[in-house]
Amino acid sequence: MSLTQLNTEQLIAKCRKQHQGAQLEVYNRYYKAMFNAALRIIKDSAEAEDVMQEAFLTAFTKLPMLEDNKMFGAWLKKIVVNSSITALRKKDTYKEVALETVEYGLSDTDGIAEEDLTQIKANTVLSTLKQLKESYSTALSLHLIEGYDYEEICEIMNISYSNCRTLVSRAKESLRKKLQPV
Repeated sequence: MSLTQLNTEQLIAKCRKQHQGAQLEVYNRYYKAMFNAALRIIKDSAEAEDVMQEAFLTAFTKLPMLEDNKMFGAWLKKIVVNSSITALRKKDTYKEVALETVEYGLSDTDGIAEEDLTQIKANTVLSTLKQLKESYSTALSLHLIEGYDYEEICEIMNISYSNCRTLVSRAKESLRKKLQPV
């Protein structure tokens, strides 16, 4: 049976035995999702790729710590998110806005297909999310895009539960204000 036909649990069992082919297959199955998770937090594709690859190395190195092979995907995602937040904190961020940043006006929608309009709105929300304060952007990405609950966000961001709820609430309000037409 080839590695591509094995389920994730079987692949992880092979990875525990340092099987490089199995590690490559696991990487191929998860790298896109993990890159996207890192990119939503870091907002720099080259750095997100570095963080994602380091997270895979960490996961394969610390695989004996994983208690249940079924939980590998969630465990890997947590490593990626934590590594992304750590990288973001280390990076000196200058709050510059690129000249290419364009505000989209969605008032004139004649002749635009509904799917295209939905995509334009989604892109507008994502680009506006990037313009929020770092803590707001991270909290909203974790909550709305990655699907983490408040307790998980508290652990990841190392904040109290009440601070987390307040942070997410203020971040949503800030996003709403930035999305309102002028």
